[in-house]
Amino acid sequence: MNAPFEGKTTAELLTLHAAIMEELRTRDVLRSANNPTGDLAEYLFCAAFGWKQAANSVKGYDATDADGVQYQIKGRRTHQRNKSRQLSAIRDLNGFDVLAIVLFNDDYQIMRAGLVPVAIVREKSTYVQHTNSNKFIAREAIWDIEGVIDVTDRLKAVP
Repeated sequence: MNAPFEGKTTAELLTLHAAIMEELRTRDVLRSANNPTGDLAEYLFCAAFGWKQAANSVKGYDATDADGVQYQIKGRRTHQRNKSRQLSAIRDLNGFDVLAIVLFNDDYQIMRAGLVPVAIVREKSTYVQHTNSNKFIAREAIWDIEGVIDVTDRLKAVP
């Protein structure tokens, strides 16, 4: 079953996946462009920093570091049909210390990644009553705010 994929790198497999997803959208089978973005984001941050990934049932954060700092990890795949940098809903602004963000392009190549302290997330996010969550958009200007750490190169170094 794995024979056609043996020897392919993770990047090559993700590029193939992106092409398949696009064909399925063309055929109106799919409407979304964001899967498996979240899982990939969590994998990259934990691999790059040695964080311990939280169980799926844990509310408010996705990983912790050796010092106990809790990270909410969000990924967004921008797409030729949707360039939005709006991250998925943040349900609990008190459940984590740092928001870890990674932005991907169409082919899941890392465009930008950063660590954003929760105080900045609180300041820059908008409460959405309908979803009882906070909306945060990873605009380019976020990386210029004091306290935000650009970790793009660190994530790109993950094999």
